[in-house]
Amino acid sequence: MRGGGEAAAVLKRLAAGRGDRLTHVESVPPRLGQTCDWPRWVPPEVLGQLADAGITAPWTHQVATAEAAYSGQHVVVATGTASGKSLGYLLPAFATLSIAQAASPHRRTASVLYLSPTKALAHDQLRAISSYTVPGLRATTLDGDSERTERDWARDHATYVLSNPDMLHRSVLPNHQRWALFLGNLQYVVVDECHHYRGVFGAHVAGVLRRLRRVCAQYGAHPIFICASATVAEPAVSGERLTGLPMREVVEDGSPRGGISFGLWEPPLTSLRGENGAPVRRSATAEVADLLTDLVVSGVRTVAFVRSRRGAETVAMTARDNLAEVDPSLVDQVSAYRAGYLPEERRRLEGMLQSGELTGVAATNALELGIDIAGLDAVLLSGWPGTRASLWQQAGRAGRAGGDALALLIARDDPLDTYLVRHPAAIFGRPVEATVFNPENPYVLGPQLCAAAQELPLTEADYEIFGGTTPAVIAQLVRQGLLRERPHGWFWTRRERAVDAIDIRSAGGKTVQIVEDQTGRLLGTVDGGSAHASVHEGAVYVHAGESYLVRTLDLEGHAAVVEPASPDYSTFARDVTEISILATEETCRWGTAELSRGWVQVTSQVVSYQRKLLATGDVLDEQPLDLPERTLRTKAVWWTMPDSVVAGLGLYDVPGAAHAAEHASIGLLPLFATCDRWDIGGVSTAKHADTGRLTVFVYDGHPGGAGFAEHGYAAAREWLTATRAAIAHCECTDGCPSCVQSPKCGNQNNPLDKSGAVALLTALLSSEA
Repeated sequence: MRGGGEAAAVLKRLAAGRGDRLTHVESVPPRLGQTCDWPRWVPPEVLGQLADAGITAPWTHQVATAEAAYSGQHVVVATGTASGKSLGYLLPAFATLSIAQAASPHRRTASVLYLSPTKALAHDQLRAISSYTVPGLRATTLDGDSERTERDWARDHATYVLSNPDMLHRSVLPNHQRWALFLGNLQYVVVDECHHYRGVFGAHVAGVLRRLRRVCAQYGAHPIFICASATVAEPAVSGERLTGLPMREVVEDGSPRGGISFGLWEPPLTSLRGENGAPVRRSATAEVADLLTDLVVSGVRTVAFVRSRRGAETVAMTARDNLAEVDPSLVDQVSAYRAGYLPEERRRLEGMLQSGELTGVAATNALELGIDIAGLDAVLLSGWPGTRASLWQQAGRAGRAGGDALALLIARDDPLDTYLVRHPAAIFGRPVEATVFNPENPYVLGPQLCAAAQELPLTEADYEIFGGTTPAVIAQLVRQGLLRERPHGWFWTRRERAVDAIDIRSAGGKTVQIVEDQTGRLLGTVDGGSAHASVHEGAVYVHAGESYLVRTLDLEGHAAVVEPASPDYSTFARDVTEISILATEETCRWGTAELSRGWVQVTSQVVSYQRKLLATGDVLDEQPLDLPERTLRTKAVWWTMPDSVVAGLGLYDVPGAAHAAEHASIGLLPLFATCDRWDIGGVSTAKHADTGRLTVFVYDGHPGGAGFAEHGYAAAREWLTATRAAIAHCECTDGCPSCVQSPKCGNQNNPLDKSGAVALLTALLSSEA
């Protein structure tokens, strides 16, 4: 689409005959590009290669990034999707490699390490880099799919290695002696899509990058870190938290951008009834499939982003079925695209998209990250993608050739999505979120220090690298017998590799292996703490787009046995939870109410699971489970209200009101704390033993906390105001999944009092801060 008017007209046609589903349309104006001169230090042979590639003049932010890095400054560039951030780090990398090659033709005296969240993005970057023949550039990927010969070549010969944090953690750093030449000549470390490193995962990646710094220093190298993100708030602060280094930020985007007509869409309530007779909205998956069908019929090149692999396949299959009834000749113009496909399958689909052979694609976020697909006209987002950063990154897939585009966010049946489509100001005209993680979380820092000690003995000089809590954590590790103090530092005491006990994508510690019955094939792993909820007996486990039924969960043996199956339902674990306050770190008064944050101990037990139909979301049944209790020491935010105030509200069901407020506040916190509702939990009670008052808790679901509760405390008034609005503005009468019901609730979403929750939150927010 080449004009904003055309995109708006397409949106109007989509909304015709569909009631009030289109709740808002935002027009994002186009932007002109700003170029500048090439840096003087770029060698002529590099400029010649760029000119041959059609790059005649750089955008201003590309040069600002390159100049900072080449002058020795750590830098983070945070500009829009498709703004060409990669040239900002390729310029200093290419220049350095070219100059090093000229100075030492027969030796490797400079190297570059590129890290991305996904293997797919690294391979796409390699494809782009391989189109250049810069002197000294020898690039390759290093990941879990690399053969032994490929890994050896990367270690011994490559000057530009594209990898990921997990491979750095598990393979390169524990074997740093073999990588000494590469690490000793490391000039730049590129951390791409850095906003994806948040929560416990972000804290672990921060530990891995600090370990990289100290190992490089051992070999005399002090590389420059270049972080890149399409969208991240406080980029310098985020970059410093991730790397432990002072960062310069580049945020002024010099690239051109087409206009966007951005619509918000709410599926209607249906006649179906869910838990406790609550109304159920039409699923976002079904709505997206219909919209994708209409756009393909209209010849509008579209990508639909769906949260799960199975959801992407379902949308593509449903759209193809719809097209078969409307125009069979269009059926083959729709396909799914997701992680798990072979590289050649992805390349073929990307080529079909670019050529116009494919008109519609249903994709997971495998297509979100940096893959250069030009010519798309529209983007459908099946549910809030989790952050404004991801929202704009996914929306930016359309209009990449410079034309105007259409984007449409279709709400799922939960409080956050409902709130956003009814409160567009919460999305548009606001900065993206800051990445939230705590590198000094002792439950994360401890294992990282063990791994660091195995690589090189820890010394007091490492206090500055790993942060202020390092001395206390080292002392604890010594008491546990994991480290041994000697005159020259602290040493790892075990024979086994420390990294084998760390899964940087989880809270650390033991993981449960998922093995396929009969073949014994290892499909994957889950964090041991979440195994109760995700791979219990009877659970539906999805891997690489295929579904499996869990037959047994062996907690002592740390294994779950599954078998292939294609059920027409999904499963959701239910648990019961108790909470006690260990230490209050901060409290503020809101009139007679109080808001606090601090340490808590959570005792929970998964007691059952629900089976829900995939097509409609209807609850089929609930099956009991017999699993042991689990104890979690973590951070929480909580608010209390005295009995006298509660009594004055005349509530019909006080526990139900608090329970409903708890559910909704869990649903809305991800808008302010860059988390998922599954990363956090909650407990509510009409009178808690530790406070003597009505109390509502929201806690981090990871040992030691992940920073979510602290952000909830800092943004409490805005967060709880949004929570109240989400409940009050939902069109249901007594509560539904769009406002106060939760798929995580261990009490069958009972009791819940929607109007009572509004009254409680109104009283809380009307108090003087």
